Amino acid sequence: MSHVDSHSSGHSHDHSFVNTPFKALAIASTVTGVIFFAELIGGLVSGSLALLSDAMHMLSDAAGLIIALLAAFIGNRAASSRATYGYRRVEVLAALFNAIAVTLVVIFIVVQAIRRVGSDYEIDTNMMLVVAVIGLIANAISAWVLSSQQDNSLNVKGAFLHVMADLLGSVAVIIAGLVIRFTGFTFADTIASLLIVAFVLPRALGLLWTTIEVLLERVPRDLDLHQIEEALEALPQVMMVHDLHVWTTDGVDVLATAHLVVAEHDYRILDQAQEALREFGIEHSTIQLEHPDHIHHEDFCD
Repeated sequence: MSHVDSHSSGHSHDHSFVNTPFKALAIASTVTGVIFFAELIGGLVSGSLALLSDAMHMLSDAAGLIIALLAAFIGNRAASSRATYGYRRVEVLAALFNAIAVTLVVIFIVVQAIRRVGSDYEIDTNMMLVVAVIGLIANAISAWVLSSQQDNSLNVKGAFLHVMADLLGSVAVIIAGLVIRFTGFTFADTIASLLIVAFVLPRALGLLWTTIEVLLERVPRDLDLHQIEEALEALPQVMMVHDLHVWTTDGVDVLATAHLVVAEHDYRILDQAQEALREFGIEHSTIQLEHPDHIHHEDFCD
């Protein structure tokens, strides 16, 4: 009976992960903070609910991006004997916070929109349009900076969600401002704020569920555990597969552990098993080889 641990990255125990882009998050944080103050002042002066709603969303974005920046700093700390997977799960927690923050802001916008129904109010469209255009340009810059990095981290994906929502918000405010300016239909401002809600809420809830799945260490959605098990069982000499676990600690890199019951201890089976797992995008795995007689001494994990 022997127990063999194997890691897919060339048999080296490399627990390093892709570095989170500090520069992208720093630029987006700075831009968002500046635009928040511009939209807050512009919304108060112009009387635009859409602009104020977008400013409140900018506030949550600024806080979320700062948290994402801090999480990226902590997440890039090297693995240690006390944190063998490193600290990138902190970024998952930051993404969770961002998803919750966006959801709360959406609720605030809906409440404010409902309160305005049937009431009379005036809007300074000049101020509204100037601030919205500035916000649109700034959000476009932030979105461009973050877009190439969002697939590397749930943390950055959460930040990108914030910025995209703001970008759409700026577009909605501009359209509403133009409608009010040329038609006098002030309710267009409220409609614009509700359109922002309709776009943002599904994405915020999607990110929220994704982060919860990561924290619960569920199998990633794009992987089928039964297919992985069948691929391993199809390997030569593999009689049975048990205690197969597939999860991710950060929402990006997938890990797996498995016990393979083999007729003979031919260590080439490790390379074959790793190759089979790579077909599913699993680059890091720990595989234990077992003799058939050892099965009676195993406590199977559910």
